Parts: sequence; C-alpha cells; structure tokens
Amino acid sequence: MSRLIVLLFLLISAVSQAETRQVRIVHFNDFHGFAQAHRPLGAQEELGGVAWLAARVRQLRQEVPSLFLAAGDMIQGDNWANLFKGESVVRLLNQMGLDAMVLGNHEFDFGQEVLRQRIQEARFQVLGANLEGLQGVLPHLVKEVGGIKVGIVGILGADTPVTTHPRNVSGLGFLDPAQTLLAQARELSPKVDLLVALTHCGYGVDRELASRVPQVQVIVGGHSHTRLDRPALVGNTIILQAWEHGKALGILDLWLEDRKITRWEGRLEEIRPSAGKPDQEVQELVEHYSNKLKEILGQVIGHSLVDLDGEKVRTQETNLGNLVADVLREVAGAQVAIINAGSIRKSIPKGPISMEQVYGALPFDNYVVGLPLRGSQLWEALEHGVSGKGGGRFPQVSGLRISYAASAPQGSRLRGVLVNGRPLDPEATYLVATNDFLAAGGDGYKGFPRALGEYQQAGGALYGKSFLYSDPGRWVRDILVEHIRKATPIFASVQGRIQELEER
Repeated sequence: MSRLIVLLFLLISAVSQAETRQVRIVHFNDFHGFAQAHRPLGAQEELGGVAWLAARVRQLRQEVPSLFLAAGDMIQGDNWANLFKGESVVRLLNQMGLDAMVLGNHEFDFGQEVLRQRIQEARFQVLGANLEGLQGVLPHLVKEVGGIKVGIVGILGADTPVTTHPRNVSGLGFLDPAQTLLAQARELSPKVDLLVALTHCGYGVDRELASRVPQVQVIVGGHSHTRLDRPALVGNTIILQAWEHGKALGILDLWLEDRKITRWEGRLEEIRPSAGKPDQEVQELVEHYSNKLKEILGQVIGHSLVDLDGEKVRTQETNLGNLVADVLREVAGAQVAIINAGSIRKSIPKGPISMEQVYGALPFDNYVVGLPLRGSQLWEALEHGVSGKGGGRFPQVSGLRISYAASAPQGSRLRGVLVNGRPLDPEATYLVATNDFLAAGGDGYKGFPRALGEYQQAGGALYGKSFLYSDPGRWVRDILVEHIRKATPIFASVQGRIQELEER
C-alpha cells in the first residue's frame, strides 16, 4: 500500500512538473518623462499619455500573471520630469506598480546624489549588474509570477559613461555587458524557470547579447528607441523593444513547461487617448505636476514664424539646430559652434513660444563653453560627428559648411569644411563654441578635452590672447529664452551647412 502511495505521489509530481504555465511581460522604455499625450510632428493625432498607458497596464495584468518592466531612460527628458529631477516619474512608476527598471544613461543626468535619492524613493527594484559603486542598485531580481520563477538581470549600455556628462559617473565602474550577462546567466539559470535580461544597450547590442549569451530566453531592451511591432528572434532568444515616450506598450505572453518556452506571442500596442479611458489616480498625479509646471513655464516669451524642427537633428541639418548653434556661437564670441544632436529633444511648432517649449526642446543642464581647436582637431571632431549619423553625436553647426559621405569608410567620411566661407586651415587655431557635455568628452568627442588640456598647459592663452569662454551660471535653454525674447519673431532656416554626398 505504501509503495502504491509513493508511486501515485511520483506520478502526480511528474504531471505537475509538466504542467504548462503562462506568464505575461508588459514593458516600456525610453519614457523620458513624457507624461502628457502629444502629437509628434507630422502625426495626425495625439499619441501617448501615461494615464492611458497605466489603464492598459492594469487591464493586461488583471488577465494573466504578469511582470511590468521598464528598460531605462525614464526619469529625464520632458519638463514634467526635469523640473522635479525625476521625482514625478518615480512617484508615477510607484503608482503603476512597476516591478523592475534597469538604469539608462539619462538616469545619471541629475548627478549621483539625486539618483540615489530617486532609488530610495522607488518601490520597485532598480537593476544594473554591470554597474559598480552606486548604492541601492542590484544586479538581478528573482520573482515568482504565476508559479514561474523569473530571474531578471539588469544590463546598462557600455556607452553610458559617454552619453551622460562625465561628472555624473565619476567614481563608478562599468563592466562589459556581455561578460557580465554571461556570468549572471550561469549563476541564475539553474535557479529559475525563465531568464530575462532587462537592458539599456540598444537593439543592435541586444542582438549581439542574444548570440553570445543564449541562456537568456528574453531580452527586454531600450536605448535605441526601436519600434519592434513584433518581437525579434536571435537563436531561441526573444528580443523586445517598445519605441519611446510612452507612445506604445509592449506585451509578451509566454507558455512554459519544465523551464522551456513551448509557445509565445508578442506585440506592441499604440497608446492613444482616443481609444479608452485614463487611469484616474495616475491622471491626477500627472495633473498635479503639470499644474506646477504651468506656474513656472507657462509664460509666452516670443513667436516663431516657422516650425522649428527638433526631430531630424540626428540625421541632417535642421533650422532649430542652426538656431541653437548660432546662439552659442554669438554668446561665446566664437568663430564656429558645434553641438550634439542629442542635446535637442523636441520641436517647437510655429506660433507663440512658451518657456515650457524651449525647456522641452533643450532639457539638459548644459552651459556654453568656448575652447580653442587647431584646424586638424576641428576636422577630427567633425569627422567623429558625421560618422554618428542617426545618433546623438551627429553635429549641428554654426559658422561652418561641411560635406560628408555617410557610406564611406569610418575615418574618411568628412569631405570638405569651410569656416566662415574659407577652407579650413589645419594649422590655424579656431575658437569653437560648444556645450560643457561635449567639452568634457561627452558623446565620444575625446578631442575636445585633449585640446582644452593643451590650452591649459599653455597657461590659458594662445598667441597672447585668452580664447576660453565658460559660463556655468546659465543653462543653454535659458540663453535661448533670452535670445527669443530679444529677437522675436523668430525665423530660422536650413542653409546648406551640412551636405551629405553620395559615395561613388
């Protein structure tokens, strides 16, 4: 009889082990504090609106045992986040019941002290396995969902130290993403039913991680703002990314049996205020901070006669890029100006201009720096910039006309440079206006701090004349506000400053 009981027990155990269980992953990334619905340039209707996103998240989580994950760049970007240094976003994510978030590069933009405070306020886990030295960040989270034990490893991008201001990551260590993920996978795989990497590395790197660490079954990614309407597959690893700014929500349903995914379905859902009702509590939180914003930024400072394009700055010259670069050049008394496209985040539509719109277009705490570059160093900086077409380092310029071939081999893409109408002289010295982010080597502009070091070693002057300009007391956005007040109405145009050539 006892033997029969044992056999029955083993049979029941075998059946239970073979039971198919379902889990759902709901995710978004690169939110950047865009709490309000907004109509992107050229769109027919408003997209996003985090109160509508929250309502959909709640509905999805009620249907199936679920995890809710955020793949970084959440607390910085729009004024709704920036004026409160991310406090508003952390309160929002707490309200929405987020399970875990990986740190993105822009989580560091307010400095380490503020970031530690935000981490303390979070009721969700903040992850970063390849980050050393920041208190409150854990390498991974293990959580049971619907009887499935899920391991979630956080991985930051290797470019994090150069895509925030260097001062923001001083004293921190950043380990290789693939090697770190492999070590974490070896540790966690025997202990969990499902292994998820929550990354802020970009879609291309996520594909590489999937091929190098096949133990990972799902990668939930961010950083490249990639819209994957359906999940990608590399080997057996499912890769997800949900666009940007809360305009879409990612959903992945998984069915597991004996730690193996037997079936899966994934999709993106666009978030539209016209398609449903908002989460009322989240909407009240959004309005609370929005009302504070209006008190500060609601005043109209001028008028634009044209749409000021802040959306194409990563691929081509735009009129807003020209306007900002011109203002920096004028303020620094420089011959030329170079700014990174990533410093501009939103367009400003034709019509009245408010402080809120300028702050939204230029959300970073950057100030103007002027530094001397030899012509050869200026060429090197521009070569680096145009080689990053599509990324944040792509340049917007003033006092320059440049031509380049994007399809040429890296290092030989820049084809011509005119400085105020004359060919660049490799031996001449030019005063270049930029922002302190680039001056410190941000976005990989390593030649700027090298040139600054040479300048300082020369005693702070070249040819008996001081060339350096620095004004940390005024942010670039505030300088632009002053310019708009004085120069309104604003008219800015594309002038052929950056020309892309076809490689033959």
